[in-house]
Amino acid sequence: MRKQILTACVAALFVAASGCDEAETKSLQPQPLAVPRTAPPPAPPPVVAPAPPSEPVTAAAPQVPEDPVGLVHEDGRLIDHLARAALLTEEGDLDGALAEARRAAYDARDDLDALSQVDRLSKLVGDRKLRVATLERIAQLQKEDATPLIQQARVLLSLKEYDRAIDVAHEAIARDASNPESFQVIGRAHLSRGELSQAIESFRKVISLDPDHGHALNNLGFALLRANENEEALNVLTRAAELLPHLAYVQNNLGVALERMGRIDEAKRAYARASDLSPKYVKARVNASRVASVSTGMLDAAPQEPESDEPPQDPTAPEGVSAAAVH
Repeated sequence: MRKQILTACVAALFVAASGCDEAETKSLQPQPLAVPRTAPPPAPPPVVAPAPPSEPVTAAAPQVPEDPVGLVHEDGRLIDHLARAALLTEEGDLDGALAEARRAAYDARDDLDALSQVDRLSKLVGDRKLRVATLERIAQLQKEDATPLIQQARVLLSLKEYDRAIDVAHEAIARDASNPESFQVIGRAHLSRGELSQAIESFRKVISLDPDHGHALNNLGFALLRANENEEALNVLTRAAELLPHLAYVQNNLGVALERMGRIDEAKRAYARASDLSPKYVKARVNASRVASVSTGMLDAAPQEPESDEPPQDPTAPEGVSAAAVH
């Protein structure tokens, strides 16, 4: 019995040992290596060219507004430019005096003394564009005074900037509607453009404010002649000739009005007065010669059409001289 049990145990141990050897043998056989899966390598970064070395950054210089009146210079306020301008004026160097006055205006943009000197000297040397800019600056500083605007409008008129002259004159009217010179400028601008109805209206406004405004009367008479309103023109020009007996072109205008109304003898006398007042006034002499041989009330030729003319400019004369004369 024991022998059978012992035999069974030995057999069992042999079977167990055989299974273990088989398992160990399998485990000792070479196995394929597992290759781990990895993500594809990232693309190489793009090649960027190195930036050129940057220059040192400097602050931009502040923009200085252009000054059409002041003259740029470096000495600041160390020199009395107005005193130098006065000295140069006495020496007759008007261009140099103007330059010094402009330097003073550059140092102090709101210095009315400097601006007034620039205005006066620019008028003497004939720099009308500079004068326009200067009067504009003065008008900005003297906000309630119509005078600098009126003066500016007159200069614009002489430059034939008629639209701008009218605009500036209206600004003057907004400041002082009782000043007839603003309406005079507007009338002259319209007259220069051949706008007779507007010119006549403006000159009548002048006369309503100043009935003895001889230049406005002359201009109104000229406009009426061009509009063929001869009878009214004669009445107006008669009064203008009384107020301005020293102006040859006013006497000439009166002669044209008299001639158109058939008053030939009176026209002769008016033309003769115009020729005496201004011997170089060619068209007045032509008119006088044309009617001198007429002994009757009829002329061989019809009166010539009126045309405008600038009277001689006297730099010492007050502004506002009529810009229209009839031949």
